[in-house]
Amino acid sequence: MTRFRKFKPNKSGIRSLMKLPEVGTELDRIARRIAASAGSNGGIFKTDQKTGRLRIRSAVMGNYDFPNAGGRGGSRRDLLRGLDGADD
Repeated sequence: MTRFRKFKPNKSGIRSLMKLPEVGTELDRIARRIAASAGSNGGIFKTDQKTGRLRIRSAVMGNYDFPNAGGRGGSRRDLLRGLDGADD
């Protein structure tokens, strides 16, 4: 009978990859595409990026044209559409 060994990820290697400038550039590119796609219906979305102790984090922040976007539901809808449209 074959015994399987438990997979152990190389955590320090993963951490070092997650802080590379190239990874930050790619995360920023993806966040900007999501924001552009989410805002294609007239909304205003912004991106932010921070390098923390363990990783680089990118975020797309909600619709700043909130009253004209259908409230929370509209902002959520636009962000979800942005996620779908970012692959185009």
